[in-house]
Amino acid sequence: MDLPAHQYLDQHGIPYRRLSFPDSTEKGAANVARVLGFSERQMIKTLIFEVIDTGERVLIMVGGDQSAKSGLLKKALGSRNIQMAKPEAVLAQTGYVIGSIPPFHWQSEGFRSFLDQSLMGEKELGVGAGQWGEEIIITPADLVKASRAQVAELVEAVP
Repeated sequence: MDLPAHQYLDQHGIPYRRLSFPDSTEKGAANVARVLGFSERQMIKTLIFEVIDTGERVLIMVGGDQSAKSGLLKKALGSRNIQMAKPEAVLAQTGYVIGSIPPFHWQSEGFRSFLDQSLMGEKELGVGAGQWGEEIIITPADLVKASRAQVAELVEAVP
């Protein structure tokens, strides 16, 4: 199955692997990680946040076992007035429903994306391909390149 996310990576010469899992798998990064044999941290959550003052929407990528820390996110985005985008806004922005949003190919010029810096130490990361049951395995550096992401501290470091 050749999805738009695969076509984007192929067109830009960015290496990746395709993995599939049963589409009956319960939603969530932990379940995808378990089925594919990765750590939960390696399966990326793609979250869309909205800067309320400007209406700008941004992509935030954190590990499946992580949550973005509000203060760090506000610092990275340069606004204190942010919230998770509503599902209908996510669909309008990305063309995808929440659950398997690829972190590249749908962004317009100037769209901002962020990847948590702790993920740069992982060998490989998994991101949704745009259809539940299809996963893209990619190195952190290639994910940054594909998504044009800024690497930033978004989660609180575990001591």
